[in-house]
Amino acid sequence: MHDFHDVGNELYCERVPVARIAKAVGTPFYLYSHHTLTSHFQAVDTAFAPIPHITAFAVKANPNLAILRLFTKLGGGADIVSGGELYRALKAGVPRGKIVFAGVGKTREEIAEALRAKILLFNVESDQELRVIDEVARRLKTRARISLRVNPHIDPKTHPYISTGLKHSKFGIDIDTALDHYKLASGLRGVEVVGVHHHIGSQLTEVQPFVEALARVLELVDRLGAHGIAIRYLDMGGGLGIPYQDETPPSPRDMAAAVLPLLRGRDLTLIIEPGRVLVGNAGILVTKVLYTKEGEAKNFVVVDAGMSDLIRPSLYEAYHEIRPVRRTSRGSKVVDVVGPICESGDFLAQDRELPACEPGELLAVMSAGAYGFAMASRYNSRPFIPEVLVKGNRHIVIRARETYRDLVRGETVPPFLASR
Repeated sequence: MHDFHDVGNELYCERVPVARIAKAVGTPFYLYSHHTLTSHFQAVDTAFAPIPHITAFAVKANPNLAILRLFTKLGGGADIVSGGELYRALKAGVPRGKIVFAGVGKTREEIAEALRAKILLFNVESDQELRVIDEVARRLKTRARISLRVNPHIDPKTHPYISTGLKHSKFGIDIDTALDHYKLASGLRGVEVVGVHHHIGSQLTEVQPFVEALARVLELVDRLGAHGIAIRYLDMGGGLGIPYQDETPPSPRDMAAAVLPLLRGRDLTLIIEPGRVLVGNAGILVTKVLYTKEGEAKNFVVVDAGMSDLIRPSLYEAYHEIRPVRRTSRGSKVVDVVGPICESGDFLAQDRELPACEPGELLAVMSAGAYGFAMASRYNSRPFIPEVLVKGNRHIVIRARETYRDLVRGETVPPFLASR
């Protein structure tokens, strides 16, 4: 569910016409609904309320400070994968004891920053990383709480680029050899083993892979207990999908109903890392038609947003619904919706039947709240676009549009090139 809806022929976000916001801030821009973000977080958090748990938002999905702060005020934590995300989480006031740090490439500097911040735990992805964390913790005269990320070899049935729990994945360690890695960790003075972590992929649309993965990981928890290694936290990652087109993913309540029976009676705190399911359908990308172009083989609608703003269609061939902000009675055409970037792969939709549109009209790219701005770039020297949050009948710019001056901030022309 989301709060983008029609009033007459016009698209609204909550109680604000989208066209009014476009007039105020220009295009393109990202637009988020405060009510949708809130209701999505509460749906997930409430579903797992019967057991001790931490709902740690996957910051990578949408790292805007206002969104992080919103989830923090609702009781959320943060799943981070970099020092920059740690900085954002702390800046947003996320409790340090609700921050978990994952990722295969943590640097010594990032590890030290997280240790100084006293985060809850590190999700460790290799023996070498484990030894580095131990070394850095001992140097800082502290101990690092850790989980090991294990691959349970369960097929998540999703796009291969976002499938992360199989044997060929760069993430985590083989669950079949995990006991040996835990024994190693238990012997290191700079770490404290507290948990197990797994995350099998993103945009999952079935419950069964979650259940199968959790069952395998709980078998590991029992084996560890038999060897005197007590586990207090079980981090089952995130990955619950959303409807982009015709998918029918399970609800948070469906997912909880399937996995909670496996966890009841165990002395474990569950950590869940929802990302897309919280923010995906809570945001849209609003863009303006610049030109329409008819050809022998293709018809094009050229808009002012492109792959530098939303790369998912180009990178994953991902589908996003595109609809006019103001509906008309014109007929439809099959078109490619393309951006201004100098790449043939710069498109938001291909061979899509859309209502015929004219230059100057607005289009809304739906379900763009996750991995939208988060994956944006300045390619072709295009400044980052603004982000706007609607609450009720008002809108607030939560990230300003960049200027050309912002593009060159931090760049220097050396003296030997400065003279004419």
